[in-house]
This record gives sequence, C-alpha cells and structure tokens, in this order.
Amino acid sequence: MKFQVLSLISHSPHPLTGELPSAAERFEDVVEVGAEAERLGYDAYAVGERHAGAFLSSSPTVVLGALATRTSRIRLLTGVTVVTILDPVRVAEDYATLDQLSRGRVELVIGKGSSASP
Repeated sequence: MKFQVLSLISHSPHPLTGELPSAAERFEDVVEVGAEAERLGYDAYAVGERHAGAFLSSSPTVVLGALATRTSRIRLLTGVTVVTILDPVRVAEDYATLDQLSRGRVELVIGKGSSASP
C-alpha cells in the first residue's frame, strides 16, 4: 500500500472559527474525503475506533459501510478494532457482511487493548 488516509473522526471546534460542526456534518466530511481519496488514487481509507474523548469513531463498521457505498476501488481498513471490548462473534459477522457489500475491499486490523482515559 502506498497512500492511505486514517481518520479517528475528531469532533472538536474549528481552529479558526471556533464553530463545532454537527456530528452529521463530520460524518459527511469523512465520507467525502474517502470519495476524494479514491478519485485521487489513494490505496486505502482507514477509520480507527475510539470510545473516549472528542471523537465520533465508536462504530467504524457503519462509517466504512457508508464509504463502501460512495467508492468502488479504495481498500476500506479499520484503524484498529478493539476486540477486547466488543463481542468477537459480532465483529466477525459485521465485518464479513461489510466485506461482501464492498466486494472484498475490507481489511480488519485488531487491537487487544483499550484505555479508559479520554
């Protein structure tokens, strides 16, 4: 893989205006960036999993599913899927379904740890 984008989908105020976009706007931005990354020839788009702090990436399967509908070539990766806090059977089922919907473009990266701190 040569070029990829990674997003944890931060949700914080704009550094210049101080405006906080809605969660829907941030998700829309992420999907738009994925579509543009494909158009520009990037190889992959990864969405990390975060459950604390100012992030919206607690459900990467859903976000990658939205990306799958807007793209056709780019690989769809998990930045890390934290299996220790999830049902491993459900993880396998969700990502197997996503892989079918995306026609084999999903790559699952699994992590074993999680942090309770923000």
